[in-house]
Amino acid sequence: MHMIRDRLSQLTFGEVLQHQTLSLTPLLAADGREPDYLTLDEALARGELQITELSESGSVPELRLINRAGQAILLLDGEELVGAKQNRVLNLSLLAPAAVTLTIPVSCVEAGRWSSASPAFSSKGRAFYASGRARKAGHVTESLRARGQRESHQGEIWQDIAAKSARMGSRSSTDAMACLYEDFDALMAQYVQAMPPQPDQVGAVFAINGAIRGLELFDCAATWRKLLPKLVVSYALDAVELGRGAPSDAVTGADDFLLEMAAAHASTHPSVGEGEDVRLTGPGLSGGALLARGRLMHLCAFRLPTAERQGTREASDRMTSASSRRRGRAH
Repeated sequence: MHMIRDRLSQLTFGEVLQHQTLSLTPLLAADGREPDYLTLDEALARGELQITELSESGSVPELRLINRAGQAILLLDGEELVGAKQNRVLNLSLLAPAAVTLTIPVSCVEAGRWSSASPAFSSKGRAFYASGRARKAGHVTESLRARGQRESHQGEIWQDIAAKSARMGSRSSTDAMACLYEDFDALMAQYVQAMPPQPDQVGAVFAINGAIRGLELFDCAATWRKLLPKLVVSYALDAVELGRGAPSDAVTGADDFLLEMAAAHASTHPSVGEGEDVRLTGPGLSGGALLARGRLMHLCAFRLPTAERQGTREASDRMTSASSRRRGRAH
């Protein structure tokens, strides 16, 4: 956890960017680091990454990853994989070493299809929407603690996508999350255009209607620039659904959220691939971090929807006291 706290303490805030109800507070760090890995989209475009079903019969919560590149590949929690028997999203962030085959944990985001659309998965530049990632992160942490598996509550994910689709008036013949993004594609592009990367930006804190929703943080600015569009739209989809509310001081909220992250309870586990998977929990909070190669590669942390906070707090209290978490600070 000290590596996470150290990284958080190095950050400064940029000028807040706003579009409609979504605000983005840039997280800045002038360390000049360049990535020593490929992203998912880069590796797929080069033909150096193949992700397929685990077998001909398939397995909903697992896929096979083959890295044929001469360097590692970074895959993010929530990144969508399209095709094969049904679309999936990653259950954690991971760094796949060069020239390796891995079994990776995933969740399905297309309940109405179990038939082969393609031999391998592709990317459409999307990620699971932020509120869904928040719930999934909490599920994965509890599964890892209880059973040693990085599994989500698959039925709840399907129900959540169906309910969100109904609220937003989106219909899909296969109950696919992808249809939500396709239906609001023009709006999503406006959010991305309004929130370009800033110099030295390595991440952001996102708020909707002035309420903090989550944080994304990377090891270098180049990675943030590449992944900004899919992360912005993952929060923008929630913003479009929620509509307007009361504004607040986004910078003050971002500062407080970083302190809460630094004080969260952390459990560390060997990651899938290189490094360590750190699971974060706190009152109304969920998240995870990938530590590898002596640094924080990716941190994602979320405010859980209000209705779920009590249950999450009770689960977290079994591991550590709320009072000790609140006393923690980033130094």
